[in-house]
Amino acid sequence: MGYKTEECGKAAKGAPASHFPSAAEQSISGGPLGLPIGSQTYPHRQRIKDGDFAGLCRDMAAIGIREVELCDPLSFAEFESLGNAKEVKRILDENGLNCPSGHFGLDVLRTRQQEMISWAKEVGMTQMGVSTLRGPIQDGVVTMDAVKRAAEEYNQMATVASSAGLQQFLHDEEFEMAKIEGDGRLTYVALLELLDPNLVKMQFQMSAMTVIGDPVVYFNKYPGRFISLHLQGVDLNDRGRAWKVAVGKDSLNWRGIFPAAKVGGVKNYFVELNWDLTKESVTYLQTLDV
Repeated sequence: MGYKTEECGKAAKGAPASHFPSAAEQSISGGPLGLPIGSQTYPHRQRIKDGDFAGLCRDMAAIGIREVELCDPLSFAEFESLGNAKEVKRILDENGLNCPSGHFGLDVLRTRQQEMISWAKEVGMTQMGVSTLRGPIQDGVVTMDAVKRAAEEYNQMATVASSAGLQQFLHDEEFEMAKIEGDGRLTYVALLELLDPNLVKMQFQMSAMTVIGDPVVYFNKYPGRFISLHLQGVDLNDRGRAWKVAVGKDSLNWRGIFPAAKVGGVKNYFVELNWDLTKESVTYLQTLDV
């Protein structure tokens, strides 16, 4: 996801009225694997902070987005105005959007997990995740003990979520991309072994593949283990462009990635780019017949 949790701040109120998408808009919503095209809302968080969540939802629906992924209102300052889950659900419904998934701060799950579960379920989520397990890193290296502790804690959190009917998932950020001391493996690989495969699914961030590796290899090696994707265009010939390229304007073989993602168990994918690149990406996904 590429972010750091921030302290909560006040958001503006009074979002403009939105509308339910027309039949014409609904007809352009399809994407690869027959799944609705989704968008992470974090790149557009300023609009939410400014009180324009309804306008953002209206604009997303208009370009063919049908699913969104939110961030929790306690950990992320820009999302504080979304604390009223019933109001959030109302706005989503008015715009023909579903919100199956959300990112949550690890600390808030440690201290207020039941509150967040209630909020997530009222919004309509079936999946809750964190961007990283945030274990200690020293010069890009972690200890196996730290990895084991992080996995044990997250398995316990996932047990609570599962009992409430929610699927816990894990993204891949700094901790997951570090190497294990005296082992040489990526923390990510070890976590795939240590995390309960039923309690914790994985969310693969495409821009992380420059460190994590080829997603197709993971999807085929761990079938059913991945629940969702964060989509960014990645130019493997210029790794610095991972966050600056629209999906389909990169060097990746998306016609090979999506069928493998189906093997991996993927049920959702969310474009995570700025607005202009999101529009380009959605247009490409609408034409990608996989």
